[in-house]
Amino acid sequence: MTIRFLLNGETVELSDSAPTLTLLEWLRETRGLTGTKEGCNEGDCGACTVMLRDGDGARALNACILLLPQLDGKAVRTVEGLSGPEGQLHPVQQAMVDHHGSQCGFCTPGFVMSMAVAHLNGDRDHATTLAGNLCRCTGYAPILRAAEAAADQPVPGWLDDDLPGHTGDAFRPASADELAQIYTAHPEATLVAGATDVGLWVTKALRDLDPVIFLAGCDDLKGVEIADAELRIGAMTDMNAVRAALAPHFVSYAEMIRRYASTQVRAAATIGGNIANGSPIGDNPPALIALGAHLHLRKGDARRSLPIEAFFVDYGKQDRGPGEFVEAVSIPRQPDRLKCYKLSKRFDQDISAVCGCFNITVEGGIVTGARIAFGGMAGIPKRARHVESALLGQPWEAGTIRMAEAGFDADFAPLSDMRASAAYRLETARAMLGRYFAEDQGETGTVLEVSA
Repeated sequence: MTIRFLLNGETVELSDSAPTLTLLEWLRETRGLTGTKEGCNEGDCGACTVMLRDGDGARALNACILLLPQLDGKAVRTVEGLSGPEGQLHPVQQAMVDHHGSQCGFCTPGFVMSMAVAHLNGDRDHATTLAGNLCRCTGYAPILRAAEAAADQPVPGWLDDDLPGHTGDAFRPASADELAQIYTAHPEATLVAGATDVGLWVTKALRDLDPVIFLAGCDDLKGVEIADAELRIGAMTDMNAVRAALAPHFVSYAEMIRRYASTQVRAAATIGGNIANGSPIGDNPPALIALGAHLHLRKGDARRSLPIEAFFVDYGKQDRGPGEFVEAVSIPRQPDRLKCYKLSKRFDQDISAVCGCFNITVEGGIVTGARIAFGGMAGIPKRARHVESALLGQPWEAGTIRMAEAGFDADFAPLSDMRASAAYRLETARAMLGRYFAEDQGETGTVLEVSA
């Protein structure tokens, strides 16, 4: 398998690299580019952030969970390639100097690369952009000041050297049709979309994933179609794109997406991968279940659709046969009655202890529809059917909420683990229903505000 890409403006061609070798390891051990740091090695700290550019634009990605075949046909910039040919500093580098944004310096290259991508894209939401980069010395204030100071500076011309490279085809299908053919012939293969989960199988579990099918070339599995009846999201659509597409339609869902991963992780992670891995604590499935979404699967030329809650059979088991893959997910168009409540120990970029999503319809003061789903409360993402039944047909008032809360004990028997106890999970689930009702009555509040 030959891999061709640009590295800091120069063509690289590799033909003998292991398919699960990470870009971080290759940069440091083979190329001697040690500015890209190894911190957590699982995509959390941002110390290994690099710039990746292709036909979809520029993205900040974590090199520690970026596998080399994912780079084919793309352009990569590391911190060593960010300055100009005569040593000129990039505007964000100069701003970091001017505003004293670096102390020990370990995190600085990752911050600079995230800032450079945002600068290139004209993204001024610096707090969100840098949420996936951790600093324990300087603190964020001077770094944010540096990002703001650089925002109006022109993009350096030397970054225009990042042009598209060659795209190969061996276990890198260029379409869903080609993927269907390859995966039918190799159903034992591991599918790699964004590698934000699979990458950890390599870096943490040291697993051998051979054979591997890389999906980045399947452009027909990317994008969001907004029709009169539904929103259809291709399985390979990254979560930043999903967030942008959903924001006008389901505000709370989009805000939850902003919280559950960093900019770098969302730029790589795909909605299909997040669903297909079947995690009981994934944040997308509860929201999609509450919205009545359908999952679209394909094996060879055969296609089928099912309600997304039916896809999750048991812990570690999904209704997906050998050689079958997720093609898309569709959400019915509907008024925005959805609220998503994510409970985690850290507000940004943390795994949920409980994720509750509520979609309750009220007409004439009576509950006419209720879809409620949770993550972190069972071995699979699961609907709260007893709670839903207790609400249906009842007046939309506080007494109904108190009566319906008893249904949680029938719906869920959560486990206790390092994130939360079983009793706490049940208590917070009941509180989320109360919060939904209170907000629907006009009460407002945010966990980002504290008052005496």
